Amino acid sequence: MRLKSEMRVQAWLRRAAGLGLMATVARKGEPESGTVLLKFNRFATGCEVFSPVATPDGKPAWMAAFPKGPAPEQEADAYLQRQAKYDPDLWVLEIEDPKGLFALEEPILKE
Repeated sequence: MRLKSEMRVQAWLRRAAGLGLMATVARKGEPESGTVLLKFNRFATGCEVFSPVATPDGKPAWMAAFPKGPAPEQEADAYLQRQAKYDPDLWVLEIEDPKGLFALEEPILKE
């Protein structure tokens, strides 16, 4: 059984707050099953964007939109806008995390 998107977003917001990080819902999607993309704003080094994927054996994981490292914020925002055009149910959660304190629980897949 999978958690509803809105519940996952609320949990990530609380987790970010617990780490002393600012987080905001930049785009609200479909509450039950909308895909949630995570944008980590690293400020001086740029932004990282992650989308949920599954490993070959079906376990949850993340894929970096910019596998070579953080991208300028304008590039990250343009990427997110393109994704929203394809998926109107999409959520975007932005976390301001210059020190990389917020660790993803699932693995990040390489290309």
